[in-house]
Amino acid sequence: MTTTLRPDGPEEAGVGGGRTQRWHIMVNGRRVGGLRTHGWARTGRYPGEICELEVAEPDRRRGRATVAVLAAEEVLRYWGCARAQVTVPVEAPVALRLARSLGYTEQMRNLGKRLDHLPTRPDGLPDGLTDRPVTPEEYPLWQRAAVAGYREELIGAGLGPDEAAARAENDHRRALPVGLSTVGTVLRRLLDADGNVLGTIWVTLHQDRLPDGSPLAWVMLVEVAPEHRGRGHGRTLMRIAERECLRAGVRHLGLNVFRDNAVAIGLYESLGYRTTRHLLGKPL
Repeated sequence: MTTTLRPDGPEEAGVGGGRTQRWHIMVNGRRVGGLRTHGWARTGRYPGEICELEVAEPDRRRGRATVAVLAAEEVLRYWGCARAQVTVPVEAPVALRLARSLGYTEQMRNLGKRLDHLPTRPDGLPDGLTDRPVTPEEYPLWQRAAVAGYREELIGAGLGPDEAAARAENDHRRALPVGLSTVGTVLRRLLDADGNVLGTIWVTLHQDRLPDGSPLAWVMLVEVAPEHRGRGHGRTLMRIAERECLRAGVRHLGLNVFRDNAVAIGLYESLGYRTTRHLLGKPL
C-alpha cells in the first residue's frame, strides 16, 4: 500500500506572512487522516512546523503516521525550511515515541499549574524583600538585555544565529507591542531591603485559553541577577507571578523551559508545575 499526502484545499497565508497547508493522509486513494505544515516567512535557516497530525483508529500502528511525517518533512524542505518542529502533548506518549524514532529531539517543554489561593502574607514575599513594577526609565535597557538573553537560549537549543536573532526580536515585538503599556503585561522587580534589584519577572495575563475556555497566563521570563543566584529568589519571583495572576482572576499559569535547564525544571516541579507538552525539533 502507498501512503501519500494530498492537499486539503488551497495553500493559505500563515501568521506573519508565512505559508500553511492542510493535507489529507491517503492510502491508495483512501483518506486515513490528516496533518498541517506551516513555514514561517524568514530569511536564512528558518523553521517549519508539522502539526494537527491525526490518523483514524483502524489505520493506526501501520506506519501511516511515520510515512506522513516524512512526506511532510519533504514539503518543508521544498519550502526552504531548515528545520522541522513538532509539539506533542504529554497525554500522547505514542506520538512522542514516534517523533523520537524519526530523529526529533526535545528543545523545550511547557509546564503548567492550577493556582488555588493567595499566599498567607498580602505581598507573598519573604521578610526584607519587596517588589515593584519595572519603570519606564528601566524598560529600554531591560528589553535589550531580555532579547539578547533569549537569542542565546535559542542558539543553545539548536537555532542558527540569524534565525535566533530574528525569532527573539519578533517574539518580543509580538508580546510587548507597546512596551509597558501592553494590556495584560506584568513586569515586576524584586528588591532587597537596600533597594538593590535581585531579579525580574515577566508574565502575560490572558495569554491563551484552555480547552474549557478559562484564561491561561504565561511566564515569559524569570531572571535573577547573577550575583544573587542560589538564594531562592527564583522561587520568590514565581510566587510574585502567581500572586499577580490570582489578583487578576487568572487561575492557570504556564511557562516554557529549555531542555538543558535542569535547575529551572527542578524549581518549577518543586512548586507544583507539571509538564503539559514537549516541543521537539529536527534539522532537515
